[in-house]
Amino acid sequence: MTKPPAVAGGILGDASGGARSDVPLNGHPVSVLAMPELRVTVDENHATHSDDQAGNGFGSADGGHDSAGDEDDKASSGGGPTPGPAGGWSRIVSALQFAVRQFNGGSEVDQFGFDPEFNSRVLMPFARLFYQHWFRVKIRGLEHVPDTGPALVVANHSGTLPLDAVMLQTGLHDEHPAHRNLRLLGADLVYEIPVLASLARKGGHTRACPADAHVLLHSGEVVGVFPEGFKGIGKPFGDRYQLRRFGRGGFAVTAIRAQVPIVPCAIVGAEEIYPIIGNAKPVARLLGLPYFPLTPLFPWLGPLGAVPLPSKWIIEFCPPVPTDCYHPADVNDPAVVADLSGRIRGTIQRKLDDLLAERGPAFG
Repeated sequence: MTKPPAVAGGILGDASGGARSDVPLNGHPVSVLAMPELRVTVDENHATHSDDQAGNGFGSADGGHDSAGDEDDKASSGGGPTPGPAGGWSRIVSALQFAVRQFNGGSEVDQFGFDPEFNSRVLMPFARLFYQHWFRVKIRGLEHVPDTGPALVVANHSGTLPLDAVMLQTGLHDEHPAHRNLRLLGADLVYEIPVLASLARKGGHTRACPADAHVLLHSGEVVGVFPEGFKGIGKPFGDRYQLRRFGRGGFAVTAIRAQVPIVPCAIVGAEEIYPIIGNAKPVARLLGLPYFPLTPLFPWLGPLGAVPLPSKWIIEFCPPVPTDCYHPADVNDPAVVADLSGRIRGTIQRKLDDLLAERGPAFG
């Protein structure tokens, strides 16, 4: 049975020169393309298991440097039976076939290259296998992410590779009542790798810069940032779940400018997937990477060592912090920006401590 599609969002580029509106950023107009209703089909077989169904510090989703009630309804909003592995792999094959068709023809994308259908039918099925069956993610506080309109999700970052960003995106896509797409802001490094750059953009990611975030928020999107950047995902295992500094609070500036709520988010589980016991700095410099991790399994076991450990995850969204109480000129006051940034950081750290105590052992 066909399920009602979920509104995907997106700023769709009209090839014939569609209507635009301009929003100001630092005194200069930034174009926002008109947004027709882009839709994606939510996989009727996917299952969810929420515990609660009810350099400026801008950060990035990919560990970047600091810069910015019927059965049908149940299925489309997270209910239904959990598919077995065979069903999962069947959908993967279908997704691959769809991907080939996509690359052989045209697809409707927004001005950042986001392709909602490709994201829902190709990228999400892969991520869902990890989300449901490997990490067994529990997600809570979804009511704090609005069903419509903009919000800035700010989360802790960890795990050597940015799988936490992908799991966060998957959770909102699959389990949020409105199946919202999280528009993640990624590191420049991602967009220097040809295939990865294309996949990231099709998945709704874009560069971690204030201008792109401003346009997305003014277009009504939910934007995700990780202010710790590479400092977060590359920290030693001994420092797990201890937040690094949030840069100079660029995300706070962005939220105040756009007058959108900030939704703090705590992610527990990513720290244990690749425990960093060392950093081969010479290799990192040779490869042009921010770090080269040494873990108990990598690089000693080769590709097998790159398989993430199946830790238990909890993702929780905290109550939103409004920013419409600030004046736009407050972005020029370092004390105001630092205070807001510090409040968000403190909220996330306290929630991490609570979730760690609740979860207990990472494995088993």
